[in-house]
Amino acid sequence: MTKRYKRHRQFELSLTIKDDQFLGTPRDAQRNWFLNRTVKEAYEELLELDAIASQMVRGSDQVIDLDRAKGSLDDADIMEDWQIPIMKTMAEAVVVPGADVLEVGMGRGIASEFIQELHPASHTIIECNDTIANEFAVWKEKYPNRDVRLIHSMWQDCLDQLGTYDSILFHTYPLSDEEFVETVVKDVTFAAHFLEVAHRLLKPGGALTYLTNEFDSLSRAHQRALFTYFSGFSLSVVRDLDIPETTRDALWVKQMLVIKVVK
Repeated sequence: MTKRYKRHRQFELSLTIKDDQFLGTPRDAQRNWFLNRTVKEAYEELLELDAIASQMVRGSDQVIDLDRAKGSLDDADIMEDWQIPIMKTMAEAVVVPGADVLEVGMGRGIASEFIQELHPASHTIIECNDTIANEFAVWKEKYPNRDVRLIHSMWQDCLDQLGTYDSILFHTYPLSDEEFVETVVKDVTFAAHFLEVAHRLLKPGGALTYLTNEFDSLSRAHQRALFTYFSGFSLSVVRDLDIPETTRDALWVKQMLVIKVVK
């Protein structure tokens, strides 16, 4: 049995390895390095989270009680205004003039407008909500003679209609509380279930961005998920977000990471 401890005046962290064959490295020093690193990182992560905890925005207790694919949504149901700077930074991270762009989730069309400001060669939008899809034709009138098209579908159901792209913006959302728990609370990031698909759809050197659900760094699990499919990534921070205390999202501090993942 192997034990490791790390003590702080506010908590005690302990790790007990019951199977001596677990982490069976060739040398004991290598195994010790793994164990010590794990405990040290967990200890330091708790201290960082303690420093950040008071900065969390309280958020509301609202339950997702409407059909986000079929129901009529107000602006706040789709995306709150405080996220607009994030959408701008995401678009600028991956879209360059002349790019073929795939946008998964049109919502209020705000990210779509930021994309169009960057003059892509083509712009394919996937949107599942009936009301939003019905408003696409009106939105498109602002961009005459642009190659913009809408696919009214869940992204999982239209993969055979897609080509390959230089840039992908993935900013859809869970359609139910159950999906939120499975894909956000229990997973490294909501986009995790899209990463393999994004890899297939991107051209060599193409870039993906998505809402990371992280605000100061990427977890090791998140990084491992990315390196399963991609060659690298870069991060930037959007600071001083004007998030109201009544926000319908409850997992935020007033900054957020924007990620660019490269195939």
